Amino acid sequence: MSGGGLLVAGTTSDAGKSVVTAGICRWLVRQGVKVAPFKAQNMSLNSFVTREGAEIGRAQAMQAQACRIEPTALMNPVLLKPGSDRSSQVVLMGKPVGEMSARGYHGGRQEALLGTVLDCLAELRGTYDAVICEGAGSPAEINLRRTDIVNMGIARNARLPVLVVGDIDRGGVFASFFGTVALLSPEDQAFVAGFLVNKFRGDVSLLEPGLEMMLGLTSRRTYGVLPFQHGLGIDEEDGLRISLRGTVRESTTAPPVGEDVLRVAVCAIPLMSNFTDVDALAAEPGVVVRFVDRPEELSDADLVVIPGTRGTVKALEWLRERGLGDALVRRAAEQRPILGICGGFQILGEHIDDEVESRLGSVDGLGLLPVRVRFAREKTLTRPVGEALGEPVEGYEIHHGVAQLTGGETFLDGCRVGQTWGTHWHGSLESDGFRRAFLREVAAASGRRFVPAPDTSFAALREEQLDRLGDLIEQHADTDALWRLIESGAPQGLPFIPPGAPA
Repeated sequence: MSGGGLLVAGTTSDAGKSVVTAGICRWLVRQGVKVAPFKAQNMSLNSFVTREGAEIGRAQAMQAQACRIEPTALMNPVLLKPGSDRSSQVVLMGKPVGEMSARGYHGGRQEALLGTVLDCLAELRGTYDAVICEGAGSPAEINLRRTDIVNMGIARNARLPVLVVGDIDRGGVFASFFGTVALLSPEDQAFVAGFLVNKFRGDVSLLEPGLEMMLGLTSRRTYGVLPFQHGLGIDEEDGLRISLRGTVRESTTAPPVGEDVLRVAVCAIPLMSNFTDVDALAAEPGVVVRFVDRPEELSDADLVVIPGTRGTVKALEWLRERGLGDALVRRAAEQRPILGICGGFQILGEHIDDEVESRLGSVDGLGLLPVRVRFAREKTLTRPVGEALGEPVEGYEIHHGVAQLTGGETFLDGCRVGQTWGTHWHGSLESDGFRRAFLREVAAASGRRFVPAPDTSFAALREEQLDRLGDLIEQHADTDALWRLIESGAPQGLPFIPPGAPA
């Protein structure tokens, strides 16, 4: 017998679907329910490698952690990794199967994947008591409905009740709720059970008349009003959506242990991937992390990070065009710390031969590390374990570039020269002992009297965040009604709200 299920949809991208899904998962697992997450199709440059070597979205890996289970490819069968505004790499069941334009994907390939997606969901529902599915964008994308495999397409095929999340902090949430339902066909509307208000600030009693009006207009109830809370945007899918000026990762408010803070500048390169690597730095008391896009913003940084990217050569050109490339060369000459991760590591090397990603062939890197990179068609997807700076480290690798080291001191799978460091390993900074040892090196090289906190556990902090998400659902949603939805499906006899989907 199949387990229960729920599809968490949103009025918009970034309405809070990922964190609400994780919160429901954590609430359920604390009730003793065996639960798994699922997202049929994800578009994201933030990805993760499962134990079996499959690449999935980091949001689904985070949701699996909320469920206290290991993530697998079943939880995110289709991952799209944008390489430009018009094309993406298609990752199917954890393995890349080629580049495709948006027109080509929506023109037939997406629809052909529906069977695979439904099989994965069915397998999960056969294994778990409940599967909490996350939609993508909005279910009312009327131009894409025919080929949809992630919102109403999967809800109808798998007969899943749909909970629509709206971000009230942006305004217009009632119009968004009503419009979302009213643009769906009668067949789709039958599965939309109700709404969940996210990021509410203020007195809920002032909102209640509007919720009653929505019930009267749609015969669909609101299942909860979640208050706005800082620091819950974990493992986002889409990167930095707003201007980079002044953008800072969610940093701890704890004061530094030593006399100084440590300033980290992350170069906001194009097609930035897995920028979540710096979250472990931002979790350290006294470490201030910011994203930058101008050379003068590197001047007061104690550490500059070049993160991963889906466009290594494009990011290298961007760094040079903005003067950041020259600033990094000067910084390396001055023995001031630089860390390159994955694509950032490749950029710091001497030479890049790329006939796969950019197809621009032979390109000179910044020349700060004795590394030559050749892009292979087969993607490296591994979960390495090792030691560096006298501490155990583990991480994960996602890259086409194959690095040939011609010198330097060994550093994880890469190397270091002076205070310039490079590695393909994502997630290495989540290893607490290694992170503290690395920050001590950075502080010494920068002349800062910074001391890493002796007891910061990134894994424990992540668990605390997931528990906060579970608390939000438990304290501010009608959990009895939510469980009835998961167990029994959408209420029968929900009325049609005109005009419905256009012909």
